[in-house]
Amino acid sequence: MENDNLWNSLPVPGLILDPSDNISEINSAGEQFLNASSKSLIGKAVLDQLAINTNMEGAFARVRRDQGPMFINSVDVGTGFSPPVECNIQIAPLSGAEGHILMLMEPRKLADRMGKAHGVKTAARSAIGMAEMLAHEIKNPLAGITGAAQLLSMGLSQEDMELTDLIVAESRRIVALLEQVEQFGNLRPPEKREVNVHDLLDRAQKSAEVGFAAKMKIIEDYDPSLPPTYVDPDQLMQVFLNLLKNAAQVADDTGGQIRIRTFYDHSLRLRRSDGSGNRLPLQVEIIDNGPGIPPEMVEQIFEPFVSGRENGTGLGLALVSKIISDHDGWISVDSVPGKTVFRISLPVAPKVKE
Repeated sequence: MENDNLWNSLPVPGLILDPSDNISEINSAGEQFLNASSKSLIGKAVLDQLAINTNMEGAFARVRRDQGPMFINSVDVGTGFSPPVECNIQIAPLSGAEGHILMLMEPRKLADRMGKAHGVKTAARSAIGMAEMLAHEIKNPLAGITGAAQLLSMGLSQEDMELTDLIVAESRRIVALLEQVEQFGNLRPPEKREVNVHDLLDRAQKSAEVGFAAKMKIIEDYDPSLPPTYVDPDQLMQVFLNLLKNAAQVADDTGGQIRIRTFYDHSLRLRRSDGSGNRLPLQVEIIDNGPGIPPEMVEQIFEPFVSGRENGTGLGLALVSKIISDHDGWISVDSVPGKTVFRISLPVAPKVKE
């Protein structure tokens, strides 16, 4: 193809079929979806490589006959090496190449998550105003309650003092919670600069190993060839520490395992609601072997005040999502018992023009 960069930048699997429905071109996302190289796929019958739960031969014939596009929504597509994936499929005649067809497959999981990525930022911001107002209004009377309880304790017996101590302790716990809430509004805009993501991960790992993750086994799985990203290092450090802490908290007393993985995915692009978009090829995954997130919570886990832990505030991951969104990045989660993966997708640092 003339524009290989454009073709391989498509974030969804794309194939070009010749008049016999053999694969004549496949982009990078398609190679990943089929788990095979273009060299091994070109010339092969597409329906020998993909098991699609609909009459694709009829669809191809109709597109060629009518010379118009066709959209097939919510069909299962299997590749032989992994379970079928529900996809939206688009087929269209290829301009300037008689009998050739362009076929795009958009996994519904990816499409749904891309849509949710926009909602995460909106949901977090919508909570900020109310959170700040409530935090301010509640902290003032709490200070009075704490002071009154401390004064009362001066003339009470030891047994009664336990009650005033409880009032003071619980009041202070609520104040600490409210201070977390206020972080939403107090978080400054990111001061972005060129950063090596592995430097931040190393710092976060060392901090975790001497503190909350002392009993955990942490495994590094880094791609050393990753180019620098463009972020606020302090805020991204806060994200990594929060995710590592979450992973450590789900382990039992015997400890568990956290794997930190980095890799490059040049096909991933986040498209905004205004039609603009940016590439997010740098991937960081925090993987734990804990019990997993309850299925009913996975879709809402980044929303404020949603927590999978008994005493969780539901603010940590909401703050993480806000920081990543403010960096025009993307965060997602996959979770099954024994494996939870938080994945952060970040941009590459822009090249400085000399």
